Amino acid sequence: MPQSSLTTDDIETVLALFKDAGHDKVSPPILQPADVFLDLVGEDIRRRLFLTNGTDGEDLCLRPDFTIPVCRLHLKNGAAARQAAYCYHGPVFRQRADGLGEIPQIGAESLGRDDFVAADADMLALSVQAVNHFGLSDLDIRVGDETLFVEVLKGLDLPVVWQRRLRDLFGDTEKLSEALSRMAGGEVNKDDERRDVRLGFLSALEGADPTAAHAVVEDLLSIAGISAVGGRTPGEIADRFLEQAQLANGAGSNPKAAEILRRYLAISGPADTAARELEIFAAETGIDLSEPLASFRARLDALAVKGLAIRTLTFAADFGRRLDYYSGFVFEIHGLNSPSDEQLVGGGRYDKLVQLLGAETEVPAIGFSLWLDRIAKIKGAGA
Repeated sequence: MPQSSLTTDDIETVLALFKDAGHDKVSPPILQPADVFLDLVGEDIRRRLFLTNGTDGEDLCLRPDFTIPVCRLHLKNGAAARQAAYCYHGPVFRQRADGLGEIPQIGAESLGRDDFVAADADMLALSVQAVNHFGLSDLDIRVGDETLFVEVLKGLDLPVVWQRRLRDLFGDTEKLSEALSRMAGGEVNKDDERRDVRLGFLSALEGADPTAAHAVVEDLLSIAGISAVGGRTPGEIADRFLEQAQLANGAGSNPKAAEILRRYLAISGPADTAARELEIFAAETGIDLSEPLASFRARLDALAVKGLAIRTLTFAADFGRRLDYYSGFVFEIHGLNSPSDEQLVGGGRYDKLVQLLGAETEVPAIGFSLWLDRIAKIKGAGA
């Protein structure tokens, strides 16, 4: 691992920082059940998993991140809703086009805190302190918030199929832009055309008799011996297929809504300035963003109390993390003097993840990971 400029003392110093902040060190197993990650991480990581099989035929993978394994340990060792904080250090494994797929990380997770704004500020501030402990101080801190995007979607009164599709694509700027072009009635790209061919059969059935189409999909899954995919029943899978068929047919095209969404997604800049731009956007479009905007401003105030200069934080309305389980406030830290724009820290809120892993209710949660190979590269370049 390219960690030559990071010493054991460096690592132990940051782990001590996390422990002083109340985080207990844990070491989740490297081998993890593959289905959990296939269900809950984004497409980008799914295709980069290192997959294998146990002696009993169970599908396994080398852990591609720490957040899910830490949450699984949390569930295993006590009541899901309890407050707990963890830290860790070790490798994650993702196939990469260049370099080894073994990536050293260190990070922290906080579960069960219902003081959302304070928890957000604590964890972002802790991540900045960790990077500073590694000797890096010239930082570019980027923040986003999916809850704002979700409220904009609700305010546009879009069909459920479009709300779900656009939310699924949030964080993938290129694909989200293509979807908005389709919503606006624009031409589809070649990938969309191929998808239309695949969905032509379902589209025809959906137009004639949705109930019959639903039954056909369930029958096809049954014939193929598929009882569930990604935790979804055949009926739920059929629903998603038919939604895709509606999208392929251009159902619910809405040029005005597409233009409003483009305007929202273009908002970016210093976080305090962006807050004002969001207020203007809400007033001019009539979309009620009062609740998420109040949280946005309260978070900025809490971060200022923590000593972070708010003018150095950059907000982007289209910024979301590529892991599917993130669902609210997100952040990344980049080095201003980095030879590349790769993130040094990635983190955010994932309040739905613990429930998806088996808890009875949602559990507030937020965490972050530091990419030690990238930090080492910057330190090495500056040596």
